[in-house]
Amino acid sequence: MTDRLSHCESCPRRCGADRLAGRAGVCRVAGDILLSHAGLHFGEEPPISGTRGSGTLFFAGCNLRCLFCQNWQISQEFQISRVRKLSITELAEEMLRLQAAGAHNINFVSPSHMIGQTAAAIEAARNRGLAIPAVYNSNGYDSVEALREIRGLVDIYLPDIKYMDDALGRECSAVDDYARVVPGVLREMLDQVGLLETDEDGVAVRGLLVRHLVLPGQLENSKACLRFLAELSPEITISLMSQYSPQYKARGHAAIGRALTAEEYDEITDYALGLGLENAFIQTLESQETYLPDFDRPAPFAG
Repeated sequence: MTDRLSHCESCPRRCGADRLAGRAGVCRVAGDILLSHAGLHFGEEPPISGTRGSGTLFFAGCNLRCLFCQNWQISQEFQISRVRKLSITELAEEMLRLQAAGAHNINFVSPSHMIGQTAAAIEAARNRGLAIPAVYNSNGYDSVEALREIRGLVDIYLPDIKYMDDALGRECSAVDDYARVVPGVLREMLDQVGLLETDEDGVAVRGLLVRHLVLPGQLENSKACLRFLAELSPEITISLMSQYSPQYKARGHAAIGRALTAEEYDEITDYALGLGLENAFIQTLESQETYLPDFDRPAPFAG
């Protein structure tokens, strides 16, 4: 799959950059594996973090340009001097290290532009004894063709569904076709791994868990996302995220330059339950600042 990098088609952008020759794609990354963070993370949903943490591997770069990105230092404006450049063998070694540290799973964060390298590293790590699930944690803007090529390597898909409104996607994430792409992505992921399955301790072993971040003033978009998920399967597991606050370039933005209100979030959670989406993780809405990235903080979710 790394052959895709010579005329990059790793994601739906299909930017055509020769990343193997050192040219960065839209994601701002060339052919190297650039890792921003590796460690045990306790801030995911309970089936992912469990009690021992999720073994997260945060890649640098991203194929979206979200104005409100909460990890912008990693995904949007990262400095090469502050990331680690790894080979596929070294990435596999990181996976094995996290397994030895007690991780419930290996959680690849923002892998859409690194899908070929991720697949190769999973195969290498499994050949050396990796036995815990692989989690593909993406923004939902993935290549269906690339996902089909990695079938059987990913145990748990953890995608976003950000928009079912292309105009909103264009305004907030500089992407023209997110709403047209994400339905096929989620259908493919569900077909590969099925509904979420957990062990006797409630920790995920396989399946699909879909996240949706509720944006202030964009409740019709949220409702459209939820209607699609209910049509996909009313038994699907979802995570309704209340953590939005205007970070990065969203500060002062006319549409999303304020925090989400409790009334807005309650309206969306009620709407989800009204659609029959009962397998939902709900966040408390104490303070959006509480939910900014912090790898040592317990997950702010309720079942």
